Amino acid sequence: MEDKIIIKGARVHNLQNIDLELPKNKMIVFTGVSGSGKSSLAFDTIFAEGQRRYIESLSPYARQFLGQMDRPDVDEIIGLSPAIAIDQKALSHNPRSIVGTLTEIYDYLRVLYARLGEVYCPKCGSKIKKLSLEEMVDIVVAKAKSLKEETVVIFAPVVRGRKGEYYQLLYDFLSLGFREARIDGKIHSLHEKIELSRYKPHDIEIVIDEVMIKDESRLFEAVESALNHSKGLMLANFTKEELLLSSKWTCPNDNFSFPEVEPRLFSFNSPYGACEDCSGLGKSDLFLKTICPVCHGKRLKPEALAVKIKNKNIWELSSLTIDKIYEFFIDYEAKLSEREKKIASNILKEIIGRLSFLLEVGLNYLSLDREAETLSGGEAQRIRLASQIGSQLSGTLYVLDEPTIGLHERDTERLIKTLKSLKDQKNTLIVVEHDEKTIFESDYFVDLGPLAGKNGGRVVAFGKTGELIKNPKKFKESLTLKYLSNEKKIELPEIRRSKSAEKIKIIGARANNLKNIDVEIPLRRLVCLTGVSGSGKSSLLYDVLYKNLSNLKAGFSEMENASRILGTEYIDKVVMVDQSPIGRTPRSNPATYTGIFTPIREFYASLEESRAKGYTASRFSFNVVGGRCEACQGAGFNLIEMHFLPPVLVQCDVCRAKRFNRETLQVKHKNKNIHDILEMRVDEALEFFDGLYTITDKLKVLQEVGLGYLQLGQSATTLSGGEAQRIKLARELTHPLGRRALYLLDEPTVGLHYYDIEMLLKVFNKLIEKGNTVIVIEHNMQIIKSADYIIDLGPEGGDLGGKIVTKGLPEEIVQNKNSYTGAYLKRYLV
Repeated sequence: MEDKIIIKGARVHNLQNIDLELPKNKMIVFTGVSGSGKSSLAFDTIFAEGQRRYIESLSPYARQFLGQMDRPDVDEIIGLSPAIAIDQKALSHNPRSIVGTLTEIYDYLRVLYARLGEVYCPKCGSKIKKLSLEEMVDIVVAKAKSLKEETVVIFAPVVRGRKGEYYQLLYDFLSLGFREARIDGKIHSLHEKIELSRYKPHDIEIVIDEVMIKDESRLFEAVESALNHSKGLMLANFTKEELLLSSKWTCPNDNFSFPEVEPRLFSFNSPYGACEDCSGLGKSDLFLKTICPVCHGKRLKPEALAVKIKNKNIWELSSLTIDKIYEFFIDYEAKLSEREKKIASNILKEIIGRLSFLLEVGLNYLSLDREAETLSGGEAQRIRLASQIGSQLSGTLYVLDEPTIGLHERDTERLIKTLKSLKDQKNTLIVVEHDEKTIFESDYFVDLGPLAGKNGGRVVAFGKTGELIKNPKKFKESLTLKYLSNEKKIELPEIRRSKSAEKIKIIGARANNLKNIDVEIPLRRLVCLTGVSGSGKSSLLYDVLYKNLSNLKAGFSEMENASRILGTEYIDKVVMVDQSPIGRTPRSNPATYTGIFTPIREFYASLEESRAKGYTASRFSFNVVGGRCEACQGAGFNLIEMHFLPPVLVQCDVCRAKRFNRETLQVKHKNKNIHDILEMRVDEALEFFDGLYTITDKLKVLQEVGLGYLQLGQSATTLSGGEAQRIKLARELTHPLGRRALYLLDEPTVGLHYYDIEMLLKVFNKLIEKGNTVIVIEHNMQIIKSADYIIDLGPEGGDLGGKIVTKGLPEEIVQNKNSYTGAYLKRYLV
């Protein structure tokens, strides 16, 4: 019992009362067509129950903050370990979040720079050393002479930009015989009651003495006293200006003084270190993405950028790629003195360890300053995976959602090694995956299906992977085993399209790591951009091709990241079908986004009952007043603000999440009201509306792009990047198809089974046959082998990429010995 996870009666979503036993401490793959129930079993049943049990084991005090988790619809799960999900959700949409902060490497860098950084003056660039007491007195006397002043007030800055009431601190200084303090710029008597706001940052400077400049012994005493009370800082106040001096860091040339070099000085999330002009965002306008004119996008104050290690400040180091930073620290560690080693050994161990895990999961091309919201789902997932390897947990259940997304076949091998090392720490891995290599390398195989939605949800194959691949006929219903054993396969195209001579020529492409390349893209074909992660594929597709073609079609002639683009006269429009969400609110869903909901509403308005009541199509919209539930304004849920906790979505008490009012829901067709329609899957809706071509024609397109299993009213916020991309593609296909359009897609096979890929290829072919061009970034060999033309970028990622390795037909690519893509493609062309 102890070495198994036993699931009995799983019925979440479309699961059909599944019973299943899974071995522990193994790598288990869940496969099946899109919508077959893989994620329902892995995430919504196994992980959800593991998480619920963990939360129930916490104290009632802790549980009140986490809320009540619903039990998944399953009879029982025996032998479940604590579960961690590593999915593809974006790590953060916060513009302050970068790869460095997500991995905590930047936090360790802040400590390292505070302890071992060399301080330079931001004004003159000279190296700053700590000032002695005598040097400070000399500076004050020299300043007084230049200002022609006879007296100076010496302050001890005891609090600088910190929150608190400081009642006890002020009382202690009164007890020591001090009479006055300057608080937030105003002089106060310490004999009076001083009330400070607890939650606002304050500056408190104790008045040590007002001294005649010629009385050097008293001046010496006052400066010494100030330094003792304020940990090395002293403020000399003249009538015309002030001097802040430090027994730690002050420039001898222009008297520029660092308050103190501590980790928060390097934080762009703290007012102490953030650039004052952009508050640490690096941009003066977040929406226009204009770079801050003061810090030039470096987010930090000049003081922070003036501290260096091996001639690099913290931001220069963060802007290097992971592999370059790794080399930097290996070299740096080797050259440390004994004293420096004592200070830095633990910090460097953490930094180098975390960098090596990022290298293991194929993220060598990312830089630490890369914004979190620009990461793809696959990159976000691999960053989570890297941090889990670093945590050294054992006896845990990890549930992963397609970790190979965005990875070239070469990098997939490294990722599998990482997954195995996680398993070797006595952990169980459940991996939802379509990648052939990962399936072959797994220990145990579970195939769900046979198809999607209500035609899926059953276990159609299970057992040790090696045995099943050798004996696929044991489970006749398993589509996956048929493809893996070559009983079924995606056939090579009979001919590669080559008739059209029209092409686009890009001259001097140089976005990000592209090395000023010239590239020709033939039109009216399926063109694949290939190459290892970080080789420059997205830069070429999006930053060069899409941005410039969009600008040219909008009437702007200025080029961005390229010298020239020729052949634009052969294209009427350019369409980017990316993986960004189709909407950021739960109101957006596949039905509204693709326009299917409009004919459905019109149909319901045309029913006899609607006409009798005078209902129009707007009555059946949850976005306008009339037919919707006004208690939740058609959302089905209400957002409850929890003040110091995150807001919570609570089901509407009035409509019970049905979005519409009672009168609207009384209008029915075949005993189904408008809410029931939104709850239907695309496949079910096709049957239900059979014969109503204005509706079914649009539904068929969603089915063709492999989304028959989606609910029409499914919230946009719950869709994966791949699903969002295919919904966008479906919307394009529901419009009358024009000619001469250029469709750009980034990894459209994300989340797709072999069966779905066949359907997707048919959609691409339909577009191309109508005279359009489809350009895809792709790692999936089934799509690559079906392409008419391949442009392979590389040879490596980051700085070592950005060149064209080879280009031409798939049969020509495999001839090139320098192409990683060609090496892996060879066996698919047999």
